[in-house]
Amino acid sequence: MKVIALLTLCVTLVCQGYSNSLDSCQGRCGYGTNNNFSCQCNSACERYSDCCSDYAELCKAGAMSCNGRCDEKYNSQNKCHCNSKCTQYKNCCSDYTDLCDGDSGDGSSVITDADIKAISEVLYALDSNKASASELIIDPQALVHDSETSSQTDRSPRPLFRFLDEDALFSRPTYAAFLAVLDNYKRMTGQAEDFNPQQLAEQETFIKEAMSNTELGRELFAFLYTKGVYASEEEFTHDLEMMWFGLYSRYNNKMDSSGFEHIFAGEIKGGKVSGFHNWIQFYLLEKRGELNYYSHSFNGPWTNYPDVMGMQFKWDGYYKQVGSAVMGCSPEFDFALYSLCYITRPGKQCRLSLGGKELIIQTYTWEKTFYGDGKKFIGSAFPATPRN
Repeated sequence: MKVIALLTLCVTLVCQGYSNSLDSCQGRCGYGTNNNFSCQCNSACERYSDCCSDYAELCKAGAMSCNGRCDEKYNSQNKCHCNSKCTQYKNCCSDYTDLCDGDSGDGSSVITDADIKAISEVLYALDSNKASASELIIDPQALVHDSETSSQTDRSPRPLFRFLDEDALFSRPTYAAFLAVLDNYKRMTGQAEDFNPQQLAEQETFIKEAMSNTELGRELFAFLYTKGVYASEEEFTHDLEMMWFGLYSRYNNKMDSSGFEHIFAGEIKGGKVSGFHNWIQFYLLEKRGELNYYSHSFNGPWTNYPDVMGMQFKWDGYYKQVGSAVMGCSPEFDFALYSLCYITRPGKQCRLSLGGKELIIQTYTWEKTFYGDGKKFIGSAFPATPRN
């Protein structure tokens, strides 16, 4: 009986301690309703009379102050912010410099190059949906010098893709979701994109399949969560949807482009191919006879998939001087690498490590249009030309 009484007392104390932790707005101001907590800390709680007792003190009175909020995780519902990235997005609270470390810059010091290389190795190891050597066979043929990539000379008489086991790969959920999104775009800039409800749902499905339903995607979120970039998976997936699929104008003020369209589907602008850095799109267009492979200017150094190539080709008469892509990887791996690099190194070079070998991804922000709290859409991202 004494043992039972002691266990009962311990459980009671633990439960009381846990309950107390759920009765405060400390670090929770502005977050959406969460039924796991005994009270809430957002504007809706006033309407439903379920605010925590310290809501007014911590969330209302301190909504525009960094007092007690330095280095907090980003929350889009907050009126101003107190983390290392607020100076970059120009949305710091007025007392950020006085109360926090105002010299922390754009947040790159929070996530180091070593961190990025470590997580990219983890993602590389988790890419279980990549193509195997028996599922994908390519025929690179002509290798040209950088000085020859603009010549528009077809030096490869055969297609780049010799064989792809579509039954094995395209039936997998992430591939199927990716293919459903890939054919939703008008390739010409200046033609506004207009998505119907089904196409919008396909965008959400792809993010869910790639990021929420794969171990690779969950690992990327866990990394960004522990670094304080995102406070919840919901916030992470919403930001991915905005940065990748949010529309902006590349030509004539038409809402004609997005990061996803530019990088994965490819566009035509000024009589040339723009973007286009995905091997699956390359394969599909080549199979349909709409793309003619000319040569490649770099390949490797990997001997299996994923690999990296820089290709020269014509897409229905429009030329691409160097269309670099990560070859043979799964859609989720491609999406995760570019997302990792854009989130941690926007507008910069991002140095990854895959199987002990370095891969550099160059990212560009779209400077003319913003979403959320001053965030910038993805302009482009692609494997940079390796230098010896």
